[in-house]
Amino acid sequence: MSQRAPVPTDTVQRIAAVLDRLPECTERDAWTGVAWQVRHATVAHLFGGEDGKVRVTFRAEPGEVEAFAHLGGPYFKADWGTDVVGLVLDEHTDWDELAELLTDSYCVQAPRGLAAQVDRPGPPPGTPPDGSLAS
Repeated sequence: MSQRAPVPTDTVQRIAAVLDRLPECTERDAWTGVAWQVRHATVAHLFGGEDGKVRVTFRAEPGEVEAFAHLGGPYFKADWGTDVVGLVLDEHTDWDELAELLTDSYCVQAPRGLAAQVDRPGPPPGTPPDGSLAS
């Protein structure tokens, strides 16, 4: 069996900086790597793979899951759960985008009252109420 890639401490710290500020979101050791939960629901899981790559998985809204699956690398849909997607982290990772994705994951998993306490960016100006983009 191959060894899993170690998760760099600075990567844990960058993700913790996003998630630890969210209400009742706590860090814990996972079966491999590190995970964050709100109450007992997993928000994100950071781990190294046997292929030497570091990944983070998180939750997405149902309509976004297939979009992530179709984007391809570095994004992927996990083989477990219906709303679990992930990102392979590397030197090209957009950390601002990842912070938004992790915040969205928290809001998917958190009870409504906690999620309502989180400032999330709204849709771009001019976006129709149904969220579609005009062409």
